[in-house]
Amino acid sequence: MTAERKVKGVLGYKLGMTQVWDDKNRVVPVTVIQAGPCVVSQIRTPEADGYSAIQLGFGAIKAKAVTKPAAGHFDRASVTPRKHLVEIRTTDASSYELGQEITAEAFEVGEVIDVIGTTKGKGTAGVMKRHGFHGLRATHGVHRKHRSPGGIGACATPGRVFKGMHMAGRMGHDRHTVQNLRVQGVDLEKNLLIVTGAIPGPNGSLVIVRNAVKKDEA
Repeated sequence: MTAERKVKGVLGYKLGMTQVWDDKNRVVPVTVIQAGPCVVSQIRTPEADGYSAIQLGFGAIKAKAVTKPAAGHFDRASVTPRKHLVEIRTTDASSYELGQEITAEAFEVGEVIDVIGTTKGKGTAGVMKRHGFHGLRATHGVHRKHRSPGGIGACATPGRVFKGMHMAGRMGHDRHTVQNLRVQGVDLEKNLLIVTGAIPGPNGSLVIVRNAVKKDEA
């Protein structure tokens, strides 16, 4: 069971990285996020759903690309169709209203946040790139196997390969959370959040920005 807590968040697109100077004239690497505007498309309540949460919609989409069930869902909330829908669990879901707009104004400069995104996909990768293996010796007695994993298990006992063995395979395109980043700047006119450090995913990918859950901002 996770602790009950108030969580505020906004959806956005990663625009890319740049650098700014802080008040002490130090260069700070930052990531620019197009944060919102989002709309509240559904409100979950403990009485009806067993938990408390809000559903946020973000991103423009053509009306002809929306299915009839999804169109009915947006009509009930009296909002235009959105491309992305994400639920955020929070104990104060009852304080939101259907159709309410959430923008970058939800966060302030200096606030500590978490950013959730999907990492870049690398395709099929070998064990050296995927798991950091050092490979076999590139000296006498070794054939063209310098980037191979080596042995993956015994022969007769246990006579199989254990689950979870580090081997070659698909790398990247995983959900990843970067915690305790700091908001360096907020542009309310353009709905931009300037966040210190790097966040997962390629430019243009969807990210979720929420207040930090493992850091006391006081």
